[in-house]
Amino acid sequence: MRFEGYELRRIHPAIVEIPRQGRMRVPGRVYATEPLLEHILADRALQQVIHVACLPGIVRYSLAMPDIHWGYGFPIGGVAAFDLDEGVISPGGVGYDINCGVRLMASRLERSELEPALERVIDAVYRKVPSGVGKGGALSLGRKQLQAVLREGAHWMVREGYGTEQDLAHIEENGRMPGAEPERVSARAIERGRPQLGTIGSGNHFAEIGYVDAIHDEPVARRLGLAPGQVTVIVHSGSRGLGHQVCSDTLRVMQRAAERYGIDLPDRQLAAAPIRSPEGQAYLGAMRAAVNFAFANRQLISHRIREAFAEALAARPDEIGLRVVYEVAHNIAKIEEHEVDGRRMTVCVHRKGATRAFGPGRPELPADYRDLGQPVLIPGDMGPYSYVLIGTEQAMRESWGSSCHGAGRRMSRRQAMREAKGRRLREEMRERGVLVRAASYATIAEEMPEAYKDVAEVVRAVQLAGISRVVARLRPLAVVKG
Repeated sequence: MRFEGYELRRIHPAIVEIPRQGRMRVPGRVYATEPLLEHILADRALQQVIHVACLPGIVRYSLAMPDIHWGYGFPIGGVAAFDLDEGVISPGGVGYDINCGVRLMASRLERSELEPALERVIDAVYRKVPSGVGKGGALSLGRKQLQAVLREGAHWMVREGYGTEQDLAHIEENGRMPGAEPERVSARAIERGRPQLGTIGSGNHFAEIGYVDAIHDEPVARRLGLAPGQVTVIVHSGSRGLGHQVCSDTLRVMQRAAERYGIDLPDRQLAAAPIRSPEGQAYLGAMRAAVNFAFANRQLISHRIREAFAEALAARPDEIGLRVVYEVAHNIAKIEEHEVDGRRMTVCVHRKGATRAFGPGRPELPADYRDLGQPVLIPGDMGPYSYVLIGTEQAMRESWGSSCHGAGRRMSRRQAMREAKGRRLREEMRERGVLVRAASYATIAEEMPEAYKDVAEVVRAVQLAGISRVVARLRPLAVVKG
């Protein structure tokens, strides 16, 4: 099997390896079953896996999750770790939407209790949580307040009354990434982000009301507080215009830095600097500030959704529940300790469109989940399902404790728009049992279910490979799309 002159070998029913060839410093590995590989080969994202394998200081493999598709520099679904002394950091390995992430909340409501009021609830969510390109929220902060948000993330929101301390315990990084340097964030980025806290944004971002449709691992589901028929909410959003601007600002700096440090780039979009260089450290400080902005954004969105449920159901928030099960980050770079060839090694792990899937025992995990492993949240599309999984020891050995983050596109947005022409997608989704609210028809068309790979097959691939284990399946009832 070959791809653009490169040899591919299937080494496992769910893993394809690209042996080290040409300028590659390490092999590439793609988590994909045969049905998924067909879609992946139709995209040029494998070329990006190969390009990442050429970067200085990369350790072990250039990895891609089964939701892989073409991105800026790194593929979306790409994972790579770099030696701190010899390796580089690349904004293309994090992405424009820094700390785009997913939060799962579980309520005290049963599906049967919610369904009579579902239209009322989703309309209230749509009013309270702005969505769409450039949309601002009701919370507009001064510069000093925003600087505090960039340092403190979701902690700032909780201190101001937007949520509770219990929320923070189940957010990756506890909702605040250390090492943020707000002074590294440009005035333009600050201005873009200032009005956007508490907003979903555009594209594939959403707030989804659903329910637990099936339990696959009852003991773990019970520990996570998930039960059949239980009403859930998923929030998928990121750092909005602020994160986008941080990436844009840094790419220009990194392109000059790559030349200065003599980094031979296979693709200009992989602009990078040594991790320990002034440019590398400046990017990490700004990126972490954008990460905290995204944590704060999802915290405020969650608070508004709780208000919407309470208003629409004429009930107290504590009667409805909506506690945080977990929140994962993707589009992020982290300094982590891993075992490599039998020794502990500190590396910088880039996860772009990939989520952490740490196995049991890691100190980074919440105390009440530490013996289980990290929850992994895999939203589907507006159609059939989303999944809750758990991280594994095998993921720690093979994928830097990483898993996929969604279904992954199989159509470009332009192609999806062409395919949707003349269709009444809102009505189609209602017939499938899903109410959709969106700022524009174009958003629904770009994000229609057919534009994505089969999320069940994507989840099957990571389970078959042993890097995540399925705990529960969720089914959507209503969604607010960006």
